[in-house]
Amino acid sequence: MDSPLYYEPRVNGVERLPTALQMFVTSPRLMRSAHWHAQVEVNYIVRGWAHYRMSGHEARFAAGDFALFWGGQPHCLDDASDDLVYAGGHLPLVHFFRLRLPSDVQARLMQGSTLVSSATDAADPVNFQRWLDYTRSGDPMKASLAVDEMLLRIERLRFSPYRLLPDVDPIVDADGLDQHTSPIVVRICDYIAGNFREEIDSVDIAVAADIHPKYAMTVFKKSTGMTLNDYINLLRLSYAQAMLMRDDASVLTVAMDSGFGSLSAFNKSFRKMSGMSPSDFRRDVRGRPEVAPDSARVADVHCN
Repeated sequence: MDSPLYYEPRVNGVERLPTALQMFVTSPRLMRSAHWHAQVEVNYIVRGWAHYRMSGHEARFAAGDFALFWGGQPHCLDDASDDLVYAGGHLPLVHFFRLRLPSDVQARLMQGSTLVSSATDAADPVNFQRWLDYTRSGDPMKASLAVDEMLLRIERLRFSPYRLLPDVDPIVDADGLDQHTSPIVVRICDYIAGNFREEIDSVDIAVAADIHPKYAMTVFKKSTGMTLNDYINLLRLSYAQAMLMRDDASVLTVAMDSGFGSLSAFNKSFRKMSGMSPSDFRRDVRGRPEVAPDSARVADVHCN
């Protein structure tokens, strides 16, 4: 692209709302560096093509492709056609585990794989636009229907050809998981979503899910590849990332408001995820050039 427009996180971003379905239909901007968010990302390429640099592999989506990947892995839209238009959503983990997907596919996605299918049709852009309208309507019933309809659309992917990237032997451990597992993970995710900014532990989570703490830890780890603490930290870091992008609060305030018990714990977790300190991250983000909104865009510019 001759004159790239870069993603501006102070204007865009889902990081601060990790527990709500958010939709977009847009001509996205490229990203200078990877970001992450605590939702599964769903992309449908309406026109053009997009290239992502994922954690451990690359993925190129063409017009008509439907793609799914776990946003908790750092990822970056680093190249795209000039005419790119894509539709998509950020699906909270609590809804992802309501999906009736093959257990090996669900496990591969949580391990960082990307699912891509070209088995799409003319109804898909219409559906995504409706889901966008529903989620922004302010009507809870419409927002709920958008979630349910998206889940059904994703579930239909299992009946059509699809591929998982990268094309390597997966590390899948689905032993001990059965039809009772997903509802448990849903209850766990639901409780964490509502309480991640508070001081919670495995006992609190287990009580809310009505299971033993050890079983809660085991089921969640087998289902997501993450420990309970990993997921709680991811939600907190996602929230903190957005505060650093858009707020003027001190790093200490960001740490406390995000649910971290101390500044040192926050700094350590943030550096492990982003490769830099919170202060350096904020300085890097705010040092990027401003980009004026483009009135020709398909919809409100959203996040990648």
